Amino acid sequence: MMLIFFGTLAQVDTGIWKTQKDYFESFFVIYSVPKQAALYDALFWLHIPMPGGYALGGLLFINLIAAHITRFKMSWKKSGIFLVHFGLILLLVSELMTDLLSVESQMPVDEGGRNNYSQAFRDNELVFIDRSHPDHDTVHSIPAKLLKPGKTIEVPDSPLRIRTVKYYPNAEIGRATSGQAVPSPATQGAAVKMGIVVNPKEAVYSENTINTATAYVEVLGPEDSLGVWMVSNVIDERFPPQMVQLGDQSWEIALRFTRYYHPFEVELIDFKHDKYPGTEIPFNYSSEVMVHHNDSTKNQKALIYMNHPLRYEGLTFYQASFANNDKTSIFQVVRNPGWILPYVSVLLMGLGMIVQFGIHFVKFLGKRSA
Repeated sequence: MMLIFFGTLAQVDTGIWKTQKDYFESFFVIYSVPKQAALYDALFWLHIPMPGGYALGGLLFINLIAAHITRFKMSWKKSGIFLVHFGLILLLVSELMTDLLSVESQMPVDEGGRNNYSQAFRDNELVFIDRSHPDHDTVHSIPAKLLKPGKTIEVPDSPLRIRTVKYYPNAEIGRATSGQAVPSPATQGAAVKMGIVVNPKEAVYSENTINTATAYVEVLGPEDSLGVWMVSNVIDERFPPQMVQLGDQSWEIALRFTRYYHPFEVELIDFKHDKYPGTEIPFNYSSEVMVHHNDSTKNQKALIYMNHPLRYEGLTFYQASFANNDKTSIFQVVRNPGWILPYVSVLLMGLGMIVQFGIHFVKFLGKRSA
C-alpha cells in the first residue's frame, strides 16, 4: 500500500515511465518530497525507504511456494485453491518477463507511405552508416548508455574507435550569436560549420516529452584522431549528413533514437480521425494498413483501431497517436514474448474459483438433502 501510495505521488512530478522504473521495477526505493511540492521547505529532510516492486513481488512468490511446500497437501478438495495459486504465480512470472523482455517502440507512417522500422523514443544509439553499397546501408550501432565520458569503444565491424568527450542525456542546442565564442570541443561537422552551442538541461520523463540527447564524440582511426563531432538526436534528416572520412571509406555519424528494423513494410492506406458532430471530441482513430513482408505469402491487410491491435510476427501494433494534420498515423509497437501468460493466469484463477466454490456448493447441497 505504501509503495502504491508514494509511487502515485511521485508520478505527478516524474511521469508514469520514470515512476514505473524507480518504484515498481526495482528492489529498493527512497521517496523524497519533490522540490515542486508546496511543503518542500518544511519537509525537504523527509526520506522514506521502502522495498520496490521486484522485492515485494519476489517475497510474494517465495511465500506462495513455501506455503504449498509446508502447509498444503494435494487433494481434489483443494484443487481449486491450487489452480488459483498457480494462476497467481504465473501472473507474477509474466509481469517479470514483461519487465525484462518486452520492447516498446513507435512507428510513424504517412498516408500512402511505407515504413520498415520503429523507434524507441526513450533510448538512443550512436550509429556509423556506410552507404557505399547500391542496394543497402550498413549500420554500425553503439547504445547511448555506453557513451561514458573518457571511455573508448570499438565501432563494430569497422576500423574505427570512438572516445566520448561529453554526453548529455538532455540539452538545448542552438546557433551561437554573432561575436559569441562557441564553448565547444568539436573540430568537425555541423557544430563547427553552423556554430552550434550546447546548454545541458535536466532530463525529463513526463508523458509526450522527448529528451534531446547530445554528445561530443572523438573518432579514432587505426593511427590517429579523425576529429571531434557534436551529435544529437535532433540533428536528423533535415540537416546535411555529418561524414567521417578514412582513406577511401566514409561513414555518416549520427546520434538517433534506437531503431528496430523489421523484415516487412507497413503501408498506411487510410487513416481516419472521427469526431462527435459539432465538437472536437474524438470517438474513433483507425488505420487501414497493408503489411508487405519479404515473404509475399505473409502479406496481410488489417484495420487497427483503439483496443483492436494487429498481432504480426511476434509484434503487436496499437493505434497510439497521429500527426501531420491527420496524414500520419503513429503506431505503438510492442514485442512481448510473454503477452499470453496474463490471459492464461486469469483463466486459471477464474477456473480455480469456479472449481472451489463448486465443490463447496455440492457439499452444501448434499448436507441439505441429508
